[in-house]
Amino acid sequence: MFYGLSAFPLTPMDENKIDEKAFLNLINRLVESRVDSIGVLGSTGNYMYLSREERLRIIKLAVENADGIPVITGVGGLRTRDVLSFTEDAQNAGAQALLLAPVSYQKLTEEEVYSLYKTVTHNISIPLCVYDNPGTTNFKFSDELHGQIAHLPHVQSIKIPGVTTDSNLMKKRIAKLRSLVPPHVSIGISGDPFAVTGLNAGCEIWYSVLGGLFPNICKKIIKSVKEDELDLSLEQSNLLKPLWSLFEQYGSLRVISAAAELEGLINNDNLPLPLKPLNRTARNELKHFLERFPLE
Repeated sequence: MFYGLSAFPLTPMDENKIDEKAFLNLINRLVESRVDSIGVLGSTGNYMYLSREERLRIIKLAVENADGIPVITGVGGLRTRDVLSFTEDAQNAGAQALLLAPVSYQKLTEEEVYSLYKTVTHNISIPLCVYDNPGTTNFKFSDELHGQIAHLPHVQSIKIPGVTTDSNLMKKRIAKLRSLVPPHVSIGISGDPFAVTGLNAGCEIWYSVLGGLFPNICKKIIKSVKEDELDLSLEQSNLLKPLWSLFEQYGSLRVISAAAELEGLINNDNLPLPLKPLNRTARNELKHFLERFPLE
């Protein structure tokens, strides 16, 4: 399960409800491309903006329509009590794996983060992926903490952020992390602009925002890496530089939301307030890019 392309779709919504039809459009798109796993309720899936009941509904819709593709679901919450409730719901709904970030309001210590994962992993029966996302959690994992958590039961993957496009630095980072975690724990890259560097440095899985909307281009990049075609994988990623630039300026969620709307897959208003869509200038830039380089 924790290899290849894990595609993370949006959770389209308005202030009153989830747009289930639009969500299923996105899931069907991933099923047709046969991604390796579907990751719902990640940051792109707006999990922190959803109630417990809404989260459960999203998991059920994904599991029921995934056509056998494993569903990984986010279970992050501010309190350990809530995380345990989310994990129980996810397991009962048929999710094949869990994705847990150390969400907080008060900044967490390493001891507190370890305690969270220890408690959760001793109360679940399915695999768990550690979600390292300092941009949203304001917590930065040390490699040593990753190593400690990776030895807990049910931990089978680590989702690390992209931090560099320097291949040598990335290879050193992955090598150090690999020396600290058990062999059965995969190391995955997120942060799409850094994906090629991470994959070529030894990451086994790409946890992708872009893949949640345009899975086929991401599969082509992964195929190039697997076939040791480094130049081709870099060339494919470089074609997406206008997207990477928009990600950096406006955040990947807003960009992918606008792209999904431009593709006719979701409605105009699909982000939870107070989040706002791309401004007109950025939207036009994105539109022109998609017209020049149609993605799928």
